[in-house]
Amino acid sequence: MHLNKNGSGLLKWSGAVLALVIVLGGCGSGQGQQGKKPPVPEVATVTIEPQSVELTTELPGRTSAYLVSEIRPQVNGIIKKRRFREGSDVKTGDLLYQIDPAPFQVALDSAKASLGKAQANLPSLRLRADRCRELLADKAVSKQDYDDAAAAMEQARAEIQYWQAKVEEARINLGYTTVTAPIPGRIGKSSVTDGALVTAYQPASLATIQQLDPIYVDVTQTSAELLRLKRNLESGRLTKDGKNGRQVQILLEDGTPYPQKGTLQFRDITVDQATGSFTLRIVVPNPEHLLLPGMFVRAVVQEGIAEKAILVPQQGVDRNFKGEPIALVVDEGGKVEQRLLNLNRAIGNQWLVSSGLSPGDRLIVEGRMNVRPGATVKAVPFAGPRAGAEAPDSKPRPAASN
Repeated sequence: MHLNKNGSGLLKWSGAVLALVIVLGGCGSGQGQQGKKPPVPEVATVTIEPQSVELTTELPGRTSAYLVSEIRPQVNGIIKKRRFREGSDVKTGDLLYQIDPAPFQVALDSAKASLGKAQANLPSLRLRADRCRELLADKAVSKQDYDDAAAAMEQARAEIQYWQAKVEEARINLGYTTVTAPIPGRIGKSSVTDGALVTAYQPASLATIQQLDPIYVDVTQTSAELLRLKRNLESGRLTKDGKNGRQVQILLEDGTPYPQKGTLQFRDITVDQATGSFTLRIVVPNPEHLLLPGMFVRAVVQEGIAEKAILVPQQGVDRNFKGEPIALVVDEGGKVEQRLLNLNRAIGNQWLVSSGLSPGDRLIVEGRMNVRPGATVKAVPFAGPRAGAEAPDSKPRPAASN
């Protein structure tokens, strides 16, 4: 089939028209796409709700025995027998050491004999004094004879009192030959063996008894922290918990919570000049003897109750180029606003905010990387923990604040 010249020209003209329509259609489609508005970014927010929070602080400390008794002899002698097992528990009055009692028994018997002798002389001297007094009335004896008889009787009485005291002294020394436990507790190793010579009130102790139930925990706190706590209490930021304020949670060396809670007994009134800290003493029940003297522990001491505390998730707080904590909030018009925060401390996975946020503010938690201050956003509720929710296993610790 052959086309003439007119047919060929018509075909070329139709192709040109078709190409022009395609180009114009493409240009119109691009202009329509450019004219559409970009979608509003979506962010997840939490609404700030103040609540009552118990504020605590962790303080380092060491355990010490509730009672300590260093056993020392009170008389000189030879140890005949040790009567306890090292490392065992003893009760008050248990026999620990037996010192050879023979010389002390002899001293007691001698004192008793001298006392008996003095007591035997008293009746005859008393009768002589009475006779002299009767004869003196008849002028049968001189006044000097009567005075001598009366003085002899008084001297006999004084001698009796003297030997009574010596008998008591000998009895006490004999009792000291049995060394007993003055307190209940656990006794350590013995520094002497059977046959050792000991002296009264010697510098080296024979053994040491420590009462472990209850046990003391001595922790240190800086005076600066005490001043801050007092200012917060006076300003009303914190209130005392009268019921549980003296209860203390103990954490072991590996961070494990101790099953029994302690009780704050007192705060020392003297600040150590070298460290600027003072001591808090805590009494802790220790029936299983899990805590031993000298162990390192940490005590979670209550500072007070913050009645209107503001807690926010840590993922909702960022830092600016100066290192200052900042946060983004959504105002009532749906616009993003930047806030400069003042952080008090971290509690679990949340920040305790001192200033910068108010109740009812909507804090952006997710989607912060896609928005800037002044931008319009669509706020949706955050699916994670709400602001102010108590974090599990929270361990308050100091945080940098501005």
